[in-house]
Amino acid sequence: METGLDLTGQAFERLPDPSSEVFTAPLKRPPHVGEDWLEPAQRVYGADEHAVWDDLFARQMEVLPGRAASAFLAGLDKLDLGRGGVPEFARLSRDLGRLTGWSVVPVPMLIPDHVFFWHLANRRFPAGNFIRTRAAFDYIEEPDVFHDVFGHVPMLADPTYADYMQAYGRAGWKAMRYNRLKALGALYWYTVEFGLIEEAGGLRAYGAGILSGPSEAVFALEARSPNRIYLNVDRVMRTDYVIDDLQPTYFVIESLADLYHQTVERDFDRLYRGLGPGFTYANTAVIDIDNVHSRGTLEYHLRGGRKSGARPV
Repeated sequence: METGLDLTGQAFERLPDPSSEVFTAPLKRPPHVGEDWLEPAQRVYGADEHAVWDDLFARQMEVLPGRAASAFLAGLDKLDLGRGGVPEFARLSRDLGRLTGWSVVPVPMLIPDHVFFWHLANRRFPAGNFIRTRAAFDYIEEPDVFHDVFGHVPMLADPTYADYMQAYGRAGWKAMRYNRLKALGALYWYTVEFGLIEEAGGLRAYGAGILSGPSEAVFALEARSPNRIYLNVDRVMRTDYVIDDLQPTYFVIESLADLYHQTVERDFDRLYRGLGPGFTYANTAVIDIDNVHSRGTLEYHLRGGRKSGARPV
């Protein structure tokens, strides 16, 4: 019987072939990469690019103590990401492989959903092969090597989280079957990218979108504007999200084991059969089934957010 995020008997070693009926973002594959979208090798970075990494790393480490999840900080230490310069993927993969069996592989840009799922299902994390310029130091539209490696990879050193990420990748096959990639994407957004976790010392961030940006790290945990709601997988997968501003709502897990069990043990066949093609809830909504950690004022977003110059309070 199929349960949770997994598909019994599915051959995850083969790249899935989504039908033309599946809604996916149209991405043009660069001619130098194959259907797996992998670069032949990690690029060789120049001194200025290594300096950008070092400056980004130093800035985040001024912000994250007391705000980052303990698993993230432990992963930074285990993988020695602060040794200086953009990490070498081969060395990173060796260290990560010994810890949880994962590797880091270079890709040129955002990659199609089905390819991304396939890599995750086989415990490979695709990381952008470029780093932002000084001109885009504070904000980039497409994730670069700093976001992908600094933000995501330390969490993969935790065995429970590593298993969750593989299970998430395998979930892609079922989401494609039901044409519900957008709903599955919302789960990724509100956990892997912008998730909060309850720890003994208070709320902490484990999502890469928070951990790789100084404004979001403070806003997510300390601002009065956003809602903070305990994770409910069914509700999250019905919730819209914003990709170009601070989040109006964050979802909180009680532990990484809680995250794993809420998702892997959920009957997604039944969930997908009840989902419409679009989202049900706005990203600002608090609904009657929510277990609310703290309800926000939404002041930042009501004033217009980033584009209006509103203060992130």
